[in-house]
Formats: sequence, structure tokens, C-alpha cells
Amino acid sequence: MPSILFVCTANRFRSPIAAIAFAREVVKRGDDHRISVSSAGTWTAPGLTATTEALKQAEKYNLNLSFHRSRPISQKNLSQADLVLVMDDNHKEGITHEFPAVANKVYLLSEVANGASYDIPDPYSTDESPAVVAREIVEMIDRGYEKILQLVLQMAQHPKENA
Repeated sequence: MPSILFVCTANRFRSPIAAIAFAREVVKRGDDHRISVSSAGTWTAPGLTATTEALKQAEKYNLNLSFHRSRPISQKNLSQADLVLVMDDNHKEGITHEFPAVANKVYLLSEVANGASYDIPDPYSTDESPAVVAREIVEMIDRGYEKILQLVLQMAQHPKENA
């Protein structure tokens, strides 16, 4: 089954919101039989809950992150994913440097969903409001769903071309 891995730094705000928003769309559009969605962090400890602010912001969009537990990226989860969507260039650079075999399947979420490459700010290391970041992610997923879906299906069908 084709799979998407959403990645941010701590896997406690941006990537969990992106993953749960995309997973909701997958179910709503009846694609749950053909796609798998998960998230991970580039610099995190395993088993941490989503931040209080992430829970609060997700709830505004009827998204439930209460079950979420952080997990670090690994060779295994990166290799198993057909598409890796990251929140900023630092994630993309770090993953492609440390795991060069997966470099061809790592994209910025903005690049795929909006057709323009830019970073989605981390509300914990920038001045950006968590509410603004959450809204941007959810809206990006809503607008870019079909583009993301088509890319992951294409990459899953032709893994050697993308390896």
C-alpha cells in the first residue's frame, strides 16, 4: 500500500497535524483502502505526546491528536515510505544528507501541495502563531490533497525510478 511520511523536527506539532489532516481526507474521500499515512521527527524522543498547543489547534479542525506519540525518523520508516513530506528545507537537507538512498522521495509539503517551495515555520522556534501555522497546514492539505495523492501513487508504482 502506498505510504506517506510527514516529517517535522519534534513530531509534536506540524507533522502530526499534517498527517491527521491528510488521513482525515483519505478517509473522507474513500481512499483509505489504498494509502497509509504516518509522521516522524528529525530530532525527537520516541513516545512523546503532541504538544498542548497542537492538541488545541487540531481540535479547532475536528482533528484528534490525543493518540499521537512521537517517533524519530529512521532508515526503516524512511525506506518504507513512498513519499516523505517535510516542513522545511533543514529537514530536507538533513534527511537527504543522512539517508541519501531516500533523497529522491523527499519533498517540501509546500512544494507538492502549492507548487511553491517555502518553509512552514515551527511555532516553537519562530515568532509564528501556532494558530496560523495549524491553519496553514490544514488549508494546504485541503487544497493540495489531489496533488499529494497523485504523487504518492506515482512514486509507489515506479519505486525504482524514484530510488
